[in-house]
Amino acid sequence: MTCLRKARYALARPQCFGYHRSMKSGPDIALVASLVGDPARANMLTALMNGRALTASELAQEAGITPQTASSHLAKLEAGGLIEPEKQGRHRYYRLTDDDVASVLEGLAGLAARTGHMRVRTGPKDPALRRARICYDHLAGDLGVQMLDSLRERHLVRQKKQDIELTAEGERFLARHLQISPGMLTHPRRPVCKACLDWSERRHHLAGTLGAAMMQRFAELKWAARDATPGSRVVNFTRTGEKQFAALFGDAKD
Repeated sequence: MTCLRKARYALARPQCFGYHRSMKSGPDIALVASLVGDPARANMLTALMNGRALTASELAQEAGITPQTASSHLAKLEAGGLIEPEKQGRHRYYRLTDDDVASVLEGLAGLAARTGHMRVRTGPKDPALRRARICYDHLAGDLGVQMLDSLRERHLVRQKKQDIELTAEGERFLARHLQISPGMLTHPRRPVCKACLDWSERRHHLAGTLGAAMMQRFAELKWAARDATPGSRVVNFTRTGEKQFAALFGDAKD
């Protein structure tokens, strides 16, 4: 390689590899932002926010791209640690890596809504989506925020900024009303309680193993169920579920 070619390569390399001399050491937020920032990948990640694992074909349909293009995007998301594959029989499914990824996506959705960057695709489902929806595996929306507010106001959890702690009274409440014991909440990679910024309410709802356990219990008791529409994140409460939820966490706001 001649000196001139070496010089040209040295000048081009920062652009090619996404590097700049001014970049500091530490977490590479630019890489994560570039993964989420692509419209097709953003649509794929949004589709996985309902907690279900989807195939490459299903995600390609969600993103409006060909299966071949989807495979390339999925490889990048997997390499970036945002999704993980799960093979079952002949099929390969993809899901979000964990609720940390879901929390980041929910926060970005809130920022987009707050700054007026809304997608045109709206309709009658929007009010339902704002009222109650699934966020990875826990309850979000108006009812999710209301539930955390109620738990905090009654000192069943303690919250300081984003840190939430389940109190002894909270443990008794969960065991008495929802049959959730502390042993059911232990997980090697997840906290019991975690604050997740709600994109529609722009306040926190409850994530972590407790948020997941409560959502699962609502489903088991047939108080609530996910909307059957493919790709939907809406959670529908039954009449019984509405009454029981109101009894435990206060009347639902319209």
